[in-house]
Amino acid sequence: MAQAGPALRLVFMGTPDFAAEVLRHVAGWKGGEVVGVYTQPDRKSGRGQTLKPSPVKAYALEQGFDVYQPLNFKDDADVAQLADLRPDVLLVAAYGLILPQRVLDIPTHGALNVHASLLPKYRGAAPIQRSILNGEPATGVTIMQMEAGLDTGPMLLQRALGIAWDDTAETIHDQLADMGGRMLAETLDMLVEGRITSISQDDDRATYAAKLTKDEGHIDWDQPVDQIHNRIRAMHPWPGAYFMVDMGEGKKRLRLGLRPGTPGEERPEDVAPGTIMGLEGCDKLKIAAQDKIYLVSTVQPQGKRPMSADAFYCGYLSKCEGEVKACS
Repeated sequence: MAQAGPALRLVFMGTPDFAAEVLRHVAGWKGGEVVGVYTQPDRKSGRGQTLKPSPVKAYALEQGFDVYQPLNFKDDADVAQLADLRPDVLLVAAYGLILPQRVLDIPTHGALNVHASLLPKYRGAAPIQRSILNGEPATGVTIMQMEAGLDTGPMLLQRALGIAWDDTAETIHDQLADMGGRMLAETLDMLVEGRITSISQDDDRATYAAKLTKDEGHIDWDQPVDQIHNRIRAMHPWPGAYFMVDMGEGKKRLRLGLRPGTPGEERPEDVAPGTIMGLEGCDKLKIAAQDKIYLVSTVQPQGKRPMSADAFYCGYLSKCEGEVKACS
């Protein structure tokens, strides 16, 4: 929505794909002008360790926006450079830095942050994954006014999104990125029309969503199948769910990646958790969990491309003698 007065001077700060989608909505908002985009410095990537720009930088350059990549804002020159842009509002989404108060004090109308959770729950770096991992029925987006603390500022707009049993971190990420961009544009409309209100967060209800580690993708088959299903969905696509398979005497253990599957029938009492029981209906691998069988259609042996369950069974398991089990 366009405003009657001068266009707001907007400075955007973000780094990954989530932030790039939010920036796309900001770029299309008619009431302002993006006068600068801040993102993390280019990182080395791939086998060649070549420098790769962030998704936000790539999109910003496509749109002709000026891009700035300070390591942090400890250098006075970086703070002065931001001040020279004379921003009316800072718009922040998954930037990857906690902004100091002297940065938050620069814009006329403060800094607005797009956070992918229903604050005060899941403050921190991995709210989407932690929500799925914990079996939450819903997540959402909160637009908040930024403070120096971690996701502690007053809330300006909040909406929920249901989490379906087959949703993954990838599918929820994409929905929340689009939702967050639309909500940020709506919040800017509210700001220029003078109808914005805020609600303080209840710190007693706050939880923290710590950054994921690669080890959290490991599957423990002694857990109930619902917990296993949540972990596999939460870890897709990164860092990926996996377990180690004992291929038999004299053979190397195999690291096997898993894509989300479906819970099956009750586990037979004579089958130990972690046992690969063969195929179900020719296209699903049967793996015993604590309470039920988990049915998986797609797996990925380490160093290989993803493959169907039947292709994996025929190529890796059909010649194994005896039961094939997960390693402890």
